[in-house]
Amino acid sequence: MESPPPKRDVGHGGEDGISALPDPLLLDILERLDLREAVRAGALSTRWRHLPGHLSRVRLDVAHFRGATPLEVMDAFTGAARALLTRVPPAEGGPLKVLVLSFYTSSPHLSSIGRLIEDIVSLGHTQCLEFCISPPGTNPLGSNIEIGQEFMAFSRAYPVAFSWLTTLTLEYHAFGNSDITDLITTCGRLRHLSLRFCRLLDLHSTLRIDVPCSELQELEFIGLLCTRIELVSVPKLGQVECKCWLFNNPPVRFGYVPELRGLVLASKAKAWQEPFALSECLSTSAGARNLSTLTLCFGYQMIWIQPEPPKQQIAIFRNLTSVRLFGIFCECDLSWTLFILEAAPALHDLALSRHSCVKTPENSAEKTNVVWEPSKDLKHPNLKVLQIFGCGDEDKVTNYIRLVMERAVGLLIIRLYGENPCTYCDAGNLERSQAEKAGRRRIKEQLTHGSSSSVEVIIC
Repeated sequence: MESPPPKRDVGHGGEDGISALPDPLLLDILERLDLREAVRAGALSTRWRHLPGHLSRVRLDVAHFRGATPLEVMDAFTGAARALLTRVPPAEGGPLKVLVLSFYTSSPHLSSIGRLIEDIVSLGHTQCLEFCISPPGTNPLGSNIEIGQEFMAFSRAYPVAFSWLTTLTLEYHAFGNSDITDLITTCGRLRHLSLRFCRLLDLHSTLRIDVPCSELQELEFIGLLCTRIELVSVPKLGQVECKCWLFNNPPVRFGYVPELRGLVLASKAKAWQEPFALSECLSTSAGARNLSTLTLCFGYQMIWIQPEPPKQQIAIFRNLTSVRLFGIFCECDLSWTLFILEAAPALHDLALSRHSCVKTPENSAEKTNVVWEPSKDLKHPNLKVLQIFGCGDEDKVTNYIRLVMERAVGLLIIRLYGENPCTYCDAGNLERSQAEKAGRRRIKEQLTHGSSSSVEVIIC
């Protein structure tokens, strides 16, 4: 006769053993779940029901709510925010420390959100407050002027909430010339600011950011519409990313940014954009001399960087240790990349990615070869790692690697990778991938056959 199944351990109130755990442990479990799962757990169990209101980390995303219209979606979002945030106790053991909200710029709901946030931050426990704000509806470009004005009114109406903001992402908003500087000044704790597909009301004006007393550490610009970006004074700024710009080069000019460590420039050149020298972009004054990582991505279109003599850049690149040059079209010569090697005596690792994309975007600049001859006496002692993604045209790649090995006398490792995946091409095709890997093996054989070099060549 079969024995009955073992009885499940139960805790207080006849619930399962997990529910018998003390609140701090249950909260630790809930905070490892998606917020919707945490709320669902509270709805299914009387023991867990009060716990979501005690979470120390809350993340609410309007994309997770449903409704027939954007207003109905925001109704649901605001109701959930009110239910969660008004139940956080002011003094009991679980203050709200991290609050991340993604929502629409919807006038009927902004005041409710603003009041909720001010009630939370007034308790003084908030360590991280993040907003990601976008327009409602499916045509954000059509209303970004009004949306930008509504957002600025929101920030002025709830200065206490914005003074605690640490991260802000804005999508498809339009701003006046001084709005961004005013906003950063209002947000005294703001460390990360991202402007995605935003614009200035006057497209012929320059976005000038002059905030000498701000805490701002990271700036991201994607598809920003204006004439140029000028970072006049941002003393604590450490990272800047500027992508997909449509205005003339250079896209950004740096003033006083003494803490700048990382710079990413990524865009596909348009027909009206001319190549520019990095010295036009980065100040040669004491304002930008601590740059350590540089990433340039050309989208497999025209190379929009213009090589220049090392004496014009050595003050900027003296602390540069890592460089990534991505999206180089395969027909382009590679020796031009050594101009950075000449100007960056501390450079430790250099990475390149190559591909010939079948897709040419509309209004693209004509692809032209970049010609640069490195100095005959160039000997670089500190470059240790060279990485190449995409090794088609084996002779070109082999000759380039030999040139680097000749000039980088301290080189230790060369890593050869396949092409990065491409949306428009068959770079990930198995047959092409196998042929390309065979090509990398042949490159390795040519580099190592009969060579006494100690450089290790790795096929990845």
